[in-house]
Amino acid sequence: MTHLSETRFRPACMGLVRSVAATALVLALAACQNEQAATTEGRPVRVVTVEAGKLANDVQLSGEIQAEKNVGLAFRIGGRVTERSVNVGDSVKTGQVIARLAPTLEQNALTAARAALEAARGEVDTARGTFARQEGLMAQGFTTRPRFDQALKAQEVAQAQLENAEAQVELAQDRLGFTDLRAGVAGVVTTRNVEPGEVVQPGQIVVQLAREDGRDAVFNVPARLLETQAGDSTIRVALADAPTVTALGRVREVAPQADPVTRTFQVRVGLQDPPEAMRLGSTVVGTLELTSDSVVSIPASALAQQGLSPAVWVVDPAKSTVSLRNVDVLRFDPGQVIVSQGLEPGEIIVSGGIQALHLGQRVRQLPPAPEVDRNAAALPQPGHPAMSPS
Repeated sequence: MTHLSETRFRPACMGLVRSVAATALVLALAACQNEQAATTEGRPVRVVTVEAGKLANDVQLSGEIQAEKNVGLAFRIGGRVTERSVNVGDSVKTGQVIARLAPTLEQNALTAARAALEAARGEVDTARGTFARQEGLMAQGFTTRPRFDQALKAQEVAQAQLENAEAQVELAQDRLGFTDLRAGVAGVVTTRNVEPGEVVQPGQIVVQLAREDGRDAVFNVPARLLETQAGDSTIRVALADAPTVTALGRVREVAPQADPVTRTFQVRVGLQDPPEAMRLGSTVVGTLELTSDSVVSIPASALAQQGLSPAVWVVDPAKSTVSLRNVDVLRFDPGQVIVSQGLEPGEIIVSGGIQALHLGQRVRQLPPAPEVDRNAAALPQPGHPAMSPS
């Protein structure tokens, strides 16, 4: 029975072996054809062109909005304050009355000066009349030279006294006007230092006024940033509670001395056309971009290795062949690599398909990858082994 079974199943086994061998031969021939095609046309790869750029780091600092210029308003004379018509936060216009002093003393001084002026005018009239008579008598020879000179001198003295009286009246009028404290510029009251009923001295600050003709963003900056960043850089300033409200500015003033507690320097950034939402005292965030020397950013998929050093495959556009070149990596970022040396702008490097390359191999540049959605991200892409013809 055993001999009979072996004789009956031997033809079937032989047929199966022939079928398997034929299939393997067909697959081998197809693989050879694909390899010959790849060798002739070049292996398909993704490439990118090297572009020069600068490595930028954004530094953000918190600050506040302040007036570009603050003005302290004070009386020119001393006295008792009878009225203060503004409070903190009030907007004032040019020429608006801020406060008043009791004008009694100045009014009395003006009255006395006017009376002295009238007396001086009377003395001038008398002296002029006396000199006119002496002048006529002198022409006729009926008076002496000393009397004529005395009349002339009296006229000059009276005229000088009249001019002094006129100046005293003007001074008294000015002092009476100084009892009203007026704003010389438009702005917003930020502080008040005097209340009605107080006696103030000349020059004592009554209110502090923030001028409306400019606003600054004020930051406390560490010394290391002042050393590495040029002062003419543009700084973007945004409200902390409304990041969409922004303005641009440049450094206008840097404190010459560091704060003794924080060891930071106060930097005032002059804002260009700040929006109305950036009110005085608002908290803002300033973004400062620090740039380094020229660097090159390449896709992370383009980074290969030659020995222990990082390298990239560089494409020779004339021969369509690749060579491996060492590069110096400055930094690894998500999805990209920052290269400091080894590549020049305009060179072409392989960004996709570097695993199957060898020195001097011919390559064929594939067109840019089409945009795909996230759902299609898992599908095989052109050039993927799953898409290669079998």
